[in-house]
Order: sequence, then C-alpha cells, then structure tokens
Amino acid sequence: MAGNETGRRHSRDDVAEAALRILDDLGLPDLTMRRLASALDVQPSALYHHFPNKQSMLAEVADRIVAARRPVAQPDVAPWQAAVRAEADALRDALLAYRDGAEVVSSTLALGLGSPETVERLARAVALGGFDEETSRRAATALLHFVLGHVSHEQQRLQYDSLGVLADAETSPLDEDDPAAAFAFGVGLLVGGLELSRSRR
Repeated sequence: MAGNETGRRHSRDDVAEAALRILDDLGLPDLTMRRLASALDVQPSALYHHFPNKQSMLAEVADRIVAARRPVAQPDVAPWQAAVRAEADALRDALLAYRDGAEVVSSTLALGLGSPETVERLARAVALGGFDEETSRRAATALLHFVLGHVSHEQQRLQYDSLGVLADAETSPLDEDDPAAAFAFGVGLLVGGLELSRSRR
C-alpha cells in the first residue's frame, strides 16, 4: 500500500502517542520523523497529513506532556499560595513523567508554539492572590522558567546517572540530595517574593 494511503489509517492522535512512546523510550535526539514513520509502518511523507513539520508535531507532544497531570490542592497554606504550589508541582510531575520532557516543552515554548495553557494556569493561580493581570503573567512566566530549568537539570542528572558518568555528588555545587525539596524551596522563594511585593504596594 502506498505511504499516503497507509498514512490515512493513522489519526493525529496515533502519531502523537507514538511520538510520546519514542520520546520516553529513546529520548528527544532519537525522536525523528523517519523513526516515527517506521514505528507507524508508513513513509515519512505520510506524517505530514497530520503535522506540517517536526516542530508542530513536537508542539503537540509538549501539550500532551503538560496536560497529563492536574494540580492537587494543598490546604496547609493560603489559597492562592496553595494554588501556585499545586500548579508548579503538577507541571514538574508532568515533565518528569517523560524522558526529556522539560527539553521538549522548553524548546516548543521558545519557538512560540504549543498551547498557552501552561502559563495561563500558573497566571490564574497567581491572580487568586489579588495580583493584577500584568503581575500575574510575569510571575507565571518566571515560575515557568524556574520549573523548566529545575526539571531539565533533574533529567540531565538522571540520564548521566543511568549512563554511569555522573561525577561525585559531593563535588557538585548544586543541591542534589532531595530534588523535590529543592524544587519546593525554589517555588516558595518565588511565592514569598510575590507576597512581599504585595505588602509593599
């Protein structure tokens, strides 16, 4: 059967899910259109019925990664602070669920592709604290940058550790003992800074 005809047997969802599997099994460098087509038993040209280029396909993958986890309420702190922490935690968990998840999402956002939902969810959480739209958006962007950077570092460490090339942890200038605690501390600093800025208005 011709590649174009075979390609129509697969939906956009089929292609995206196959891409997620390759990403998780092999990592972003090996997620090529040729490998994806092979996994679906089609010609690479057949994939372009669903995505105009690789970047748009990765944008779809990124959107699926971040949408996979929803926030869990944290009742031990003020409502808006709980919402921000919950959104940040959910995003971290979503990125960690897939190999190179942070890199995929970060590169997609850098290209201006993908859904704005990630920033919008963080901004809505910040806005619960009574912050104006501009402050909420800027704070959400800063939080997103922190989450992506932190998780990217975590995933690099995991990869190096799996390859047995990780340097002695005692020589690292970064906090490697408890990534979750380090992440929570960083989010807390950002939330605390927002609270302080409000008290000075």
